[in-house]
Amino acid sequence: MSIRHSVYIVASPRPRVGKTLLSRLLIDYHKHEEREVAAFDLDTGDNTLRQFAPDDVTAADIGSVRGQMALFDRLVSEQGGGKIVDVGADTFKSFFDVAYRIGLVEETHKRNIAPVILFIASSDKQSADAYRELRDRFPGAALTPVHNEMLGHVPHRDRFSPSAEGSAVLRMPVLAPGLRKYIETPPFGFADELLANARHIPLEAHIDIQRWLRKAYLEFRELDLRILLGQLQTSLKL
Repeated sequence: MSIRHSVYIVASPRPRVGKTLLSRLLIDYHKHEEREVAAFDLDTGDNTLRQFAPDDVTAADIGSVRGQMALFDRLVSEQGGGKIVDVGADTFKSFFDVAYRIGLVEETHKRNIAPVILFIASSDKQSADAYRELRDRFPGAALTPVHNEMLGHVPHRDRFSPSAEGSAVLRMPVLAPGLRKYIETPPFGFADELLANARHIPLEAHIDIQRWLRKAYLEFRELDLRILLGQLQTSLKL
């Protein structure tokens, strides 16, 4: 396994908690690290992720067997580097039902691909119940709770403990409200050349976005290390 061959499933049963922003950041982080990446948007509405990164994102439909096969074949393929799946709230249950039925985690392990579920935690009971169910159904995945600081304090963090060795909480740093307007209008990417050419962003705001971006990328680098550590610990047990 390697961090270049991982499947990141960004998910929450709740809408508007930052899933698509996290997926966008992961896409551009892979590019920043000069890794190959492919992303999939399961939003059944307006394919928001695809609007932001049309060159890197494929709209996926798991409402049919053909659509399910097309998506999951891509996820378990050893080609294409890192895979990122933005699972919308309306497809949360169906996606994980199919993933459990076909043994997605087991199939990725067979192909030396690291499966990572990035679950954005929120304080409601629905999220806590969904997280607990994922822990039970996918013990072989690195189930990682994500604390989106933009949502404020999330109580009952004992309900969102990481599930795998080497795993820990991933923190999404808060972005000042005055800066969100610059990044929330598609298409917008965080890649260096895109930010450099974004003439509509004032210099001070540009600097603040870069600082925020560095914090987010640091969290991803630490996640990379935890994934590698978990893989090493698993291999030593075999």
